[in-house]
Amino acid sequence: QGRLVESGGGSVQTGGTLTLSCAAATYISSCLGWFRVPSGKEGEGVAAISATGVTSYADFVKGRFTVTKDNAKNTLYLQMNRLEPEDTAMYYCAASQHCHDVTSAFRTRSDWGQGTQVTVSS
Repeated sequence: QGRLVESGGGSVQTGGTLTLSCAAATYISSCLGWFRVPSGKEGEGVAAISATGVTSYADFVKGRFTVTKDNAKNTLYLQMNRLEPEDTAMYYCAASQHCHDVTSAFRTRSDWGQGTQVTVSS
């Protein structure tokens, strides 16, 4: 790990907004995604974006989160709206082998960063 660097986490109240960024370097042309790991729980895929810009989302974030990327800046983003306490977790960006959907991206992740903490209070 180490070639992806996340930033933008923080603490917000329910209903708040955060935008995470990920410096993705040469991975920007690959399948990229976000996954999260709540404290004491297993990780789960959140969103993914293919090399051509096709996106997929976990059901629990559809309509609230948006994944985008800026190829010129080699940066991946995750805009998170209407945050809920259940969204509290360490968030990671990852490069993956397959982008059929968010689950395949999560399961085939091959590199990820150090994570950024998101905390949502009620």
